[in-house]
Amino acid sequence: MLELRPNCECCDRDLPPNSELALICSFECTFCRDCAAARLGGRCPNCGGGFVARPVRPAGKLAAFPAGTRRRLRSQPCPAGA
Repeated sequence: MLELRPNCECCDRDLPPNSELALICSFECTFCRDCAAARLGGRCPNCGGGFVARPVRPAGKLAAFPAGTRRRLRSQPCPAGA
């Protein structure tokens, strides 16, 4: 089951479980669409993989399968632009 991380690892923007702005790589690194396009050039800075849209978990499933709550930020700053 996907963790559904709560924020962009680059800019710390909130990305709730129903956000269509969230993108993930194959390791579930999570970034907002703005950072993925403008700052990261469509490649995960952690693993080098590409991004796909993070699925939205149906609201009725969140009680039994809650989204992650631990916020993550990169230890290194994100690039200024791709």
